[in-house]
Amino acid sequence: MNDSILKAIGNTPLVNVNFETPATIFAKLEYLNPSGSVKDRSALYMIEYAEHHGLLKPGGIIIDASSGNHGVAVAMIGAIKGYKVIITVSEKISQEKLQTIQAYGAQTVMCPATSFIEDPHSYHSVARKLAQETPHSFMPNQYFNIVNAQGHYHSLGPEIWHQTNGKITHFFAGIGTGGTISGTGKYLKEQNPAVKIIAVDAANSLYSTKGNPKPYKIEGIGIDFDSPVHDYSVIDEIIPVTDEQGLGMLPVLARTYGLLAGPSSGAVAWVAQEYSKNLGKHDIGVIIFGDSGRAYLSKNFYGEPQPSVEQQGVHHKQAHHLEV
Repeated sequence: MNDSILKAIGNTPLVNVNFETPATIFAKLEYLNPSGSVKDRSALYMIEYAEHHGLLKPGGIIIDASSGNHGVAVAMIGAIKGYKVIITVSEKISQEKLQTIQAYGAQTVMCPATSFIEDPHSYHSVARKLAQETPHSFMPNQYFNIVNAQGHYHSLGPEIWHQTNGKITHFFAGIGTGGTISGTGKYLKEQNPAVKIIAVDAANSLYSTKGNPKPYKIEGIGIDFDSPVHDYSVIDEIIPVTDEQGLGMLPVLARTYGLLAGPSSGAVAWVAQEYSKNLGKHDIGVIIFGDSGRAYLSKNFYGEPQPSVEQQGVHHKQAHHLEV
């Protein structure tokens, strides 16, 4: 038993996803964290790091920008620890995530969707301005704070290594702030340099379009700015995914595997499915399912599969079990 819900963060399960490929692929169900996403890990680590170093004191105010999940995590943690929380969000945010942030008692500030994070009207710029103007405030600054990645280095990385008994050969995760892929990738590479770290980017991001970003629907991924959190030295490949590819996987995951996952998970699953076709039977891949599809039901991503199950090349096969 845990004396606080914060102690329940982590230790999420690995579940075999039976793609018709030679390799064994496990999904790490990060949506089973208390506030519903992988961001619980990094948000808690950044906040407790700030407390330990005197950057956040009792009675303080936490202010940050979020596309949703980080804001939900910060709102939950702030409620437990007794901090006032203000989250700036983009108008792209789903109603479910917006209402969840507010349900924890946090204040939200709606900002227009912008193409560049440096835009003075962007939700990141607005958060920075608010933090500068608000006494006793602390901004975790998830997009530029390297402590973000350290949270996953000390939590997610060790979990995956131990859950696979050190047999993992490929790690697939979305890249947005870069915290999950960089922190986890660094830990796994330190255990075994041969582990391949595969980052999944939005095809219309600043990075994948070589400086000419276009709008995209997938939330939670997209290299749209340069940040010290992005540790490219531990990443072996960055693979772009279109909205059609990533969102097209969502009904497949739900109806074929019973996994109601969020858009970034669909993108990661699409890459893992395609990539693993060329892997061997002894390869073990782990894919990050960062959040749940319940946070996006109002966006109607889960209608008829497009493309269909047959077009995706997804079929059932007997589950592989990891031998201890």
